[in-house]
Amino acid sequence: MKLKFQLSIAFVLSVIFLIGFSVMALTISTHEFLNFDGAVITFVQGFESPILTSIMKFFTFIGSSRSIIILSLLVLFYLYKVLKHRLELVLFIAVMVGSPLLNLILKLFFQRARPELHRLIEIGGYSFPSGHAMNAFTLYGILTFLLWRHISTKWGRTLLILFSVVMILTIGISRIYLGVHYPSDIIGGYLASGCWLAISIWVFQKYKESKKQRG
Repeated sequence: MKLKFQLSIAFVLSVIFLIGFSVMALTISTHEFLNFDGAVITFVQGFESPILTSIMKFFTFIGSSRSIIILSLLVLFYLYKVLKHRLELVLFIAVMVGSPLLNLILKLFFQRARPELHRLIEIGGYSFPSGHAMNAFTLYGILTFLLWRHISTKWGRTLLILFSVVMILTIGISRIYLGVHYPSDIIGGYLASGCWLAISIWVFQKYKESKKQRG
């Protein structure tokens, strides 16, 4: 019963994220979103200071592909050597490999130019959806899912969720602060990654259910 409930939750979330991303993708070029993006960028960059810029550059580095690869290798080692959960290891690899591929496909499809308002760093490539936002949501989302069942205390689970939420949001905000992404790029990245993550977890749980029935 618990597994079926988890399947239902994963399916519902995947649909919600998909609808959200579809709406976002259809409306990113409208006047309303341009006003929203401009207002949020102005607000976030209004806090600009040398110290805050250094902090935001640090979080942008944490969300970069290089850092994500290093963190992923550490997680893989933990799953394989410590927890010895090889099925979860397969899920983690599939999710982490699929996310940047999905991001590349989406960027090539939408081909949205990066903002030119006030950049604190220079970077090339397309803007929508944000790769950093997708990296962060995918990594910390799947970590929360995998580690949740191994944490028995309420405060431990609360800390896990808070840590993941802070990392996801801060990495996304850092991209807006540094002027290399529109806020709608970040939201789009979260929604795309959320959909991919929910579908992956649904497939994983479905496989576990079928395996349990066969056993």
